Parts: sequence; C-alpha cells; structure tokens
Amino acid sequence: MSKPVILTGIRANNSLHIGNYFGALLPMVDMAQNKADEYQINLFIPDLHSLTADLDYANFQSVILNNLKMYVSAGLPLNKADVYIYRQSFIPAHSELTILLNSFIGMGELSRMTQYKEKSAKFHEDRIPVSLFSYPVLMAADILAYGASYIPVGDDQTQHLEFTRDVAIRINNLFGDIFVVPRPVKQQHALFMKDQGLRIKDLVDPSKKMSKSSESDKGTIFLNDKPEDAYTKIMASTTDSLGVINYDKASQPGISNLLEILSLVSKEPLDQIISSYQGQTSYGEFKKIVAAEVRDFLMKFQSSFDKIDEAEIYDKLKLSEIVMNQQANKTVYRLQKALGLRS
Repeated sequence: MSKPVILTGIRANNSLHIGNYFGALLPMVDMAQNKADEYQINLFIPDLHSLTADLDYANFQSVILNNLKMYVSAGLPLNKADVYIYRQSFIPAHSELTILLNSFIGMGELSRMTQYKEKSAKFHEDRIPVSLFSYPVLMAADILAYGASYIPVGDDQTQHLEFTRDVAIRINNLFGDIFVVPRPVKQQHALFMKDQGLRIKDLVDPSKKMSKSSESDKGTIFLNDKPEDAYTKIMASTTDSLGVINYDKASQPGISNLLEILSLVSKEPLDQIISSYQGQTSYGEFKKIVAAEVRDFLMKFQSSFDKIDEAEIYDKLKLSEIVMNQQANKTVYRLQKALGLRS
C-alpha cells in the first residue's frame, strides 16, 4: 500500500434517515470525493458485525444493496481507483485474523467495554451472544488487516479504537512490525476536523436524537419515506407554547430542530436561516416552509436513487474485493508466519 489508509464502515442493516444522511453519509461521501488522491479509502460493509443485531436474514442482501445505492445516490464515487467498497464477509482474512488475535486478548479487557456492558444488559446472562462480547476483536481485525492509519469513529467507538491500538502494539512488541498501529484519537480528530455539528432530533421528542429505534416512526424521516408522508411528519412535529421562533435548544428544542433541518435540506447557513425567521410568530407557516423543503429534498434524492445502476455497484464490489483480499491476506500471512503457522 503506497498511500495511508482511511477505513470506515458503510451501514449494512437498518433503514437510513435524514440524520444518518447529514451526520454520517455526506461526510463519508465528501471524504471519498476529496481525499482519494492522498489516501486509500476503504469503505466496507460490516455484514458480520450486523449479525449481533436482529436481522431479516432472508432479505439481508437486498438491504445491503439498498443502503449502498443510497450512498451512491448521495455522491459516493465508484470511478475512483483508490476508493474501495467491499463486504466484510467476502474477505475471509477478517475472520481468520479475529481468531488469531483472540489468543492475545484477555476476557477482562473485553468485559470492560462500555458498549458490551450496555448491549449485553438486554439479554439473559446465559444468552448473551459471544459475537457481542468479541465485537471489538473483529473490529480490530477490520482495521489491522489493511494497515489503516485513520478510522473516523464516533465517541461511542473511541474505546474500541484505543483497544485496537493496544492490541497492535502488544503483538508488535512480541513479534516485530506485524501491524500498522492506527493513529491516536487526537490525530484522528485532527485529520477529520471532528466537530459534533448538527444532530437532527426526533420530531416527536426533540430531547432525543432522530433514530430508527424510536418508539414511533412519526419522529423519524427515513430516506425512503414518501415525500408527502415526510411533509405530514414535519407538520405534526412537537414545538412549544411560546409562540415565537427562536434558536434556543434549551427552551425551544423543537423549533431549534426545525431551523437546523431547514438549514441542512436547503443548504443555507444556519445563521442565515435563524436571521430570516427569528421573531416570527406563526409556527404553522414556518412548518409549511420546512415541510416543503424536506419533501423536495426527498423527491430529488429518491429520483437519483431510482437511476442508480446496480450492475455498476456489483462491478465495483467485485473489483474491490479482489484487491482487499490480496492486501488482507498479506497481513494475515505475516502474523501466521510469526506464530509458526506458516514457514
């Protein structure tokens, strides 16, 4: 690999909503469009990781393709040579490397992982999936297999990134330079200019972020919602009894959320949006403006989605997976040789 590697995951399951679009999908597309000349960009579909969640197994592949099409609709370039999209399960080295790493990782380390503690609490003690416990090991394999230096992760994944660094350093200390050690979190944030930015809130309960796991779909605008249904959701969104439009997340979270949504879908700066509507007293008229912009955004996005050539996506997957298998196999072989498993 002649270039440093940036690695990140493309969501394999779950329906994508506009919060995903503006918070994760667009930044990933921007990275692929603008950093591929300087970096190798690995965008992988974590289908093995998805097995820790409830899945519709029969339709899993169609969900993966649907989500890939959404990334392409948002501008993910398929024609750049150093942008790779690949399915995790199509690279056997991920699984092989996970098994090898297991011998150098303690159960205590994994049991202290915050995400494991939170997610395992949903299961009876005897039925906690082993894959949930070993999730960080597979994630380490995802990263180390390609010598990835940079991994744009959210705050909830920072602990896993530090874990990956610890494992890589541990094995390198034992056997020499087997792995590229990912950059420290501060350097990761410096490259990606980490900024929490705007996080779209639930339309019904604006104290929570928009999520596919909300109790009701009424608070979430999915990218595959009918545009008119999205319009209705905006019109029914929770506001307040103050009766004056202000950008104040503490006392007027619903109105503030709508101002942010309007800024994002209209591509106008937030301060300009606030200036235009500050002090107005008709929530109904304001909601109509936001609802119309969201409806138009979805119509344009879905029109682009319908034009995506699925064959082009599959061609990119197949070509990428050939290259990724070659790169990952070299890493696994280095460790196998160090462990005496290969001569």
